[in-house]
Amino acid sequence: MRYQLRKTSPRLTTTKEIVETEDGEVARLIAVNDQPLSPAAEANEEARLKALLGDPGKQRRRKQAEDEDAARALKVLRAMPYAFVYQDAGPGEGPTGKVEKFTFRPNPKFEPLDLETQVLPAMTGEIWIDPVHLRVARLEGHLQHDVDFGWGILGRLNKGGWIAIEQADVGDGQWRTVRFEMRMSGRVVFKNRVFDTTEEQTQYAPAPVRMGYQKAIERLLGGR
Repeated sequence: MRYQLRKTSPRLTTTKEIVETEDGEVARLIAVNDQPLSPAAEANEEARLKALLGDPGKQRRRKQAEDEDAARALKVLRAMPYAFVYQDAGPGEGPTGKVEKFTFRPNPKFEPLDLETQVLPAMTGEIWIDPVHLRVARLEGHLQHDVDFGWGILGRLNKGGWIAIEQADVGDGQWRTVRFEMRMSGRVVFKNRVFDTTEEQTQYAPAPVRMGYQKAIERLLGGR
């Protein structure tokens, strides 16, 4: 797929055009704080992409990082049916139509087996299911107490943080994330951090199957 990603934080808003390829995603920055790039910034972005054309190793490392992130997310998704106790909260209206709502709370019998799932026993929230497509339309989770990682050495997430994820059919029956919000604070390796970001994915369109990353860069540079 090809889409636009608008990412907002308290300090900065960026918009990128992203193309998915068999070699991983390729992105071009197209706006900062909802304003088009200056000629100098546009030239720098074109130079960066042209340099990436001749550096397959850098793209391979990016693809590896993407795969690792996806594997971590998959661990959490696979644990969710066992990590929570769900309760029917009745029908409702979501951004794309009718949904069935369920609340969830920690399952006292669940024991996290890895770092990625340690946060689940601290989380409560609500999940919306599209009853026609049997897809998750929205998930919102709230931390009910602090969560330590690696006995508190690697980091901590503070009570009160929350995340929200929305999905929708973006064409041809493909369900993708269209909105992600995170409001959390904590400590990462002895440094206090605030995670305050909103990501919106829009303008999804099909991209050629089995397209390589170099071809994607050519399309981004050519505006096609």
